[in-house]
Amino acid sequence: MNVKIDDLTFDRGHYDAEGDVLYLGRGDTTYASDAALTPEGHGVRYDDHGEVIGVTIINARRIIEHDGYLTITLPHAVRVDAGDLAAALG
Repeated sequence: MNVKIDDLTFDRGHYDAEGDVLYLGRGDTTYASDAALTPEGHGVRYDDHGEVIGVTIINARRIIEHDGYLTITLPHAVRVDAGDLAAALG
């Protein structure tokens, strides 16, 4: 499963349906040296070089079903359409 957000391709993902949280990761790195919350309330994890290695999207399905897209700031705001997350949300 690959999810592309802006110029980032996430090759790992897990959707927690009960909590409506989508976890996306990229590359072999699982250790984050830094993390931040986006203005939209999502989490972004960074490696030692400041590269995005993961995102945590809160209320993923609810937002997609309500708006048809979601916005996440990585560091600029990116619109992610429902189809882009379909495979990850199952």
